[in-house]
Amino acid sequence: GAGWAQGGRKPRAMDMLKCVVVGDGAVGKTCLLMSYANDQFPEEYVPTVFDHYAVNVTVEGEQYLLGLFDTAGQEDFEGLRPLSFPLTDVFLVCFSVVNPASFTNARDLWVRQLSARLPRVPFLLVCGQIDLRDDPKTIARLGLIKEKPIPYEQGMRMAKEV
Repeated sequence: GAGWAQGGRKPRAMDMLKCVVVGDGAVGKTCLLMSYANDQFPEEYVPTVFDHYAVNVTVEGEQYLLGLFDTAGQEDFEGLRPLSFPLTDVFLVCFSVVNPASFTNARDLWVRQLSARLPRVPFLLVCGQIDLRDDPKTIARLGLIKEKPIPYEQGMRMAKEV
């Protein structure tokens, strides 16, 4: 159907579906991809410049190769990030449930930027680090700066708005 990014065509079986993950630094993008692609969770944070993974997936009985492209969220890499955008089928726009600035940036920076550059490419809003939503240390740290974790309802509201 319409909405497939590569020239508006629906990919054929065994085509590579390209998924590019964007969002602020340290919101869980790499953990999301490594957990899905390699079935392992990285224990320490190492900022990503660029990385990619490939996994086989079945959609409606058809086999596809899913290319997962991890991008750097830090502003220092703003010029490099768009190099991963050509031929993207879908974007994952990530934010952290315990980083309110990343939540705001998901809408005001990432979605806005993608909509302006690639208006026909669909995106999904992804909330990361939900395991920290009820973590006492995280809640205390956020309380020191008069913040709190993003409630589920607030995330769903933004997903409907964008």
